[in-house]
Amino acid sequence: MPESIFQIDLQVRDYECDMEGIVNNAVYQNYLEHARHEFLKNMGLDFARLTRGGINLVVIRAELDYRFSLRSGDRFRVSLHLKRLSPLRFVFVQEIERLPDNKRIMEARIIGTSLNANGRPFLPKEIEALLSPARPVTSK
Repeated sequence: MPESIFQIDLQVRDYECDMEGIVNNAVYQNYLEHARHEFLKNMGLDFARLTRGGINLVVIRAELDYRFSLRSGDRFRVSLHLKRLSPLRFVFVQEIERLPDNKRIMEARIIGTSLNANGRPFLPKEIEALLSPARPVTSK
């Protein structure tokens, strides 16, 4: 994965596990989304405020590669790197690693765009700024 620009540490909760005692596959998408929302907050953007302002950030494709399972109580880190994919699309390259051994659990590519109030794709200045190479590197 390219150098991450944001990381967040989390812990598996009991209710996120299935009958096999491992994290249910759908829950990993919640972890990835939570990290993306926290990244936006860390960069000074509020997802709900953007939506109220007519900027709707949407996922248009999710590519998930599961490598290993997390279990209840496991601590893990979600990392992300954001890059432009096309004039109207961007991609979050994300990774989940178990802590403290840094075992790779998942790799993901989440492709998104922004829709205006009329449902048309566009990239507002707030998102353009995140895609700028001059953006400062941050972590949490």
